[in-house]
Amino acid sequence: MFDRLVPEALAEAATAHLRHDGVERGAIVAWLGHNSWDMLATLVACQRLGAVLLPLNWRLAGPELAQIVEHAGAGHLVGTPECEKLAGEVLALARLAPGPAAGVQGGDLLLVYTSGTTGRPKGAMHTASAMQSNALAAIAAQGLDASHRVLSVLPLFHVGGLCIQTIPALAVEAQVLLHPRFEPGAWFDAVAEWRPTTTLLVPAVMRALVEHPRWPQADLSSLKFVNSGSQIVPRHLIDAFHARGVPVAQVYGCTESGPVSIVLRPDEALAHAGHSGRPALGVQVKLAADGEVLLKAANLMRGYHREAESAFDADGWFHTGDLARLHDDGCYELVGRSKELIISGGENIHPAEIENLASAWPGVAEAAVVGLGDERWGEVPVLVIVPQPGATVDLDALRASFDGHLARYKHPRRIVLRAVLPRTALGKVQRPALQALLQDDPAGP
Repeated sequence: MFDRLVPEALAEAATAHLRHDGVERGAIVAWLGHNSWDMLATLVACQRLGAVLLPLNWRLAGPELAQIVEHAGAGHLVGTPECEKLAGEVLALARLAPGPAAGVQGGDLLLVYTSGTTGRPKGAMHTASAMQSNALAAIAAQGLDASHRVLSVLPLFHVGGLCIQTIPALAVEAQVLLHPRFEPGAWFDAVAEWRPTTTLLVPAVMRALVEHPRWPQADLSSLKFVNSGSQIVPRHLIDAFHARGVPVAQVYGCTESGPVSIVLRPDEALAHAGHSGRPALGVQVKLAADGEVLLKAANLMRGYHREAESAFDADGWFHTGDLARLHDDGCYELVGRSKELIISGGENIHPAEIENLASAWPGVAEAAVVGLGDERWGEVPVLVIVPQPGATVDLDALRASFDGHLARYKHPRRIVLRAVLPRTALGKVQRPALQALLQDDPAGP
């Protein structure tokens, strides 16, 4: 399947390049760059060499990327010219480890990092066979075949951008137009001139399109459907596309699940607007007593890279941390998350990432971060700090301190001063109560 992703000449060139750089079986190759065919060719080359591709999120700061590169045990760093400066910063901070990486097993192909429950990034290791199962599930869910024309604009460093439409479409020899990154004007140009039949969008991208001046007059008639996911999709965005005659299908999943787990097919999208859909091909789904989504499937990750603790329970189920309800017609509806993870514009933010930096700032006694609803981004992080007795916290300097340490999208949109934080009897911060307080009193610096 993977040999069909790019022309043979491109795959051969990428394989020769990696071999020249000393990439061997079991090595991890980090990729840092915008969407490109070279990245897909590098994925094919890694499979041929028995190596693992580690796509890096170019929106992260250099120290964040260096932490991931070192934890993974990556021995090589390649990418595209526009990220050359960032790559240089990563190389100055991280030690590469050429040769086979500890923890890599035969068949491993893709390593994608996501925020863990402690705020420390965790790497989801996917095998080639799991990725193939995921592609087959995606093809079946969307009815993809060689007649489709797929406009791919989401970042390929996420499993969503890479594995929901791009790889499955190429696997069935559909045409794919790959944009380096999303830009609304370029999307409208492509829809008008190239006439795609489908495209994958996250809610933040949907909003950017619906609010764009070109939206009312844009000819969307070539689009048989669009696909969305990554978080709960606001109903008004779905309705905006449906009003233009474009069904909004959905894919629910996560980095660990491939991500095709629950799917709303295009032919059901209009009748089940807002629902996540039904279990994808080969996926078992059940809800825990509290409504948490549990998964079993061949397209799930093998496990967390270099983590001793199993990611699965004793019965083999993966606990997603997401909450859903099952309707009588067999459709699941995502209703929230039991984990503390904040998803802003499709990007994961763990409160601890911000809290760890803020807590070390002069004059700060305690720090807590919660996500608050935002019309544009779905959620945004809000930082609440408790000053030390008698201390004055320089909030402007605190805001500036995040530069270079956290990606811009992780910076708190507000910083709020409070005398105390709501806590449980065991002393843990009551995040729902804190969210309620902030929603009732929206004023803040």
